[in-house]
Amino acid sequence: MSATATAAVSRAAAAPFAIEEVEIEAPRAGEVLVEIAAAGFCHTDLTVNGGSFPTPFPVVLGHEGAGVVAAVGEGVTHVVAGDRVALSYDSCGSCPSCLVGRPYHCHAFFAHNFMASRGDGSTGISSHGEAVHSHFFGQSSFSSVAVVSARSVVVLPPDIPFELAAPLGCGIQTGTGTVLNALAPPAGSSLAVFGVGGVGLSAVMAARIVGASPIIAIDLSPARLELARELGATDTIDPGQEDVVEAIMRITGTGVDYAVEASGATVALRAAVDATGPGGTVALVGAPPGGVEVSLDVNMVLAKGRSIRAIVEGHSVPGVFIPRLVSFWRAGLLPLERLVRTFPLSAINEAAASAQRGDTIKPVLIPGS
Repeated sequence: MSATATAAVSRAAAAPFAIEEVEIEAPRAGEVLVEIAAAGFCHTDLTVNGGSFPTPFPVVLGHEGAGVVAAVGEGVTHVVAGDRVALSYDSCGSCPSCLVGRPYHCHAFFAHNFMASRGDGSTGISSHGEAVHSHFFGQSSFSSVAVVSARSVVVLPPDIPFELAAPLGCGIQTGTGTVLNALAPPAGSSLAVFGVGGVGLSAVMAARIVGASPIIAIDLSPARLELARELGATDTIDPGQEDVVEAIMRITGTGVDYAVEASGATVALRAAVDATGPGGTVALVGAPPGGVEVSLDVNMVLAKGRSIRAIVEGHSVPGVFIPRLVSFWRAGLLPLERLVRTFPLSAINEAAASAQRGDTIKPVLIPGS
């Protein structure tokens, strides 16, 4: 069945989101029609809306959706109508990486997530007869209804509210997964997080879960540093007030075992590398604009055996990891409500501005409110 929906449409690079009535196609084979109850607003949505990626316009963005299954297409068996679901990134399911359980390294990751169309180039959204690009990260969830790749859909238990479940699909799983899945630090390891927005604060909470110590949070915002302490950071550093590398060396003596760079700032990446101790690892998570380069002291990287690892989606398999995150939330170890602020979908431009100013850690849009 097709559906009429209210969606936030990005019509041109850097243009405000436009609230429009659109038509959503019925789900094809391998697709699911979802009534969206909540959609997290991620920094990637801001970046793509700004024109920094080759995602085509007009397009409906949104890649942290949650809601209820309305219908399923042919061949979909892991969800049925009425299921509560979270939506995450898409993957092809057939490349060498997908076949060995690493969909975050899908050989077609960029096409499936950033090019906003089905594999055959078609789109599932139209507005007054005009095609609007869909399937952004398999979902395009800035809409009251979305036609979604089945590989993006994860069943949710009944107890977690949609507005808390939605950010699990990208930002929260990226931050927590970077620590829990990719780095997997032993208890007692030292760990620094550069940039404590939604991803960075999720990394701080995950570091507390694994028993890292010290956990050092670095940010220019005093309010975010205070929140980081409340969520598990043992130490905080404001780069505007002191030299980050010197401060980390003072706290640890020899540098941190692990660093998570979640800000996307090249100066922070250089500091993260310089602040790791012998054999230390830097997780590269934050994404600057395309074409940005960074310089490193190659000999100091070599001499100390430092590693730099690029982490995509927290190296998470959503169908496995999202239920694990829900269990952490249920146990009080992942207080998502401390990060989330809800906005009506109609106030998406206000949510975007709040995120850009840093006033809101994780905006979540609620269609129909």
